[in-house]
Amino acid sequence: QVQLVESGGGLVQAGGSLRLSCVASGRTFSTNTMAWFRQAPGKERDFVAAISWNGGSTYYADSVKGRFTLSRDNAKNTVYLQMNSLKPEDTAVYYCAAESLPFYRSTWPPRRSSYDYWGQGTQVTVSS
Repeated sequence: QVQLVESGGGLVQAGGSLRLSCVASGRTFSTNTMAWFRQAPGKERDFVAAISWNGGSTYYADSVKGRFTLSRDNAKNTVYLQMNSLKPEDTAVYYCAAESLPFYRSTWPPRRSSYDYWGQGTQVTVSS
């Protein structure tokens, strides 16, 4: 059974930092793009950032560019989202996602519909 398990969320003051982790189990994603999305109350789930299979390419939403950094450790089947200079508008449930297709059969950046695996989410709350 494939699982993506997020951790690292919590409550932080504006301007602070958090580091989210997503550990995959049940299969390797070393040839797959992985990403983070977020969903604020009453809003749609939005794309945050994606990282290519080897970490060589990253893609960020404009709202987080320059503040968030995505990285991965394929040996640990883990991706990390370092979030700095957090703002109250970053408050949301953050979800890890992975493509099922390997990079050589996919596009970059991937279409939202190509993410087949999702975690349960971790809450990030930024107070003003």
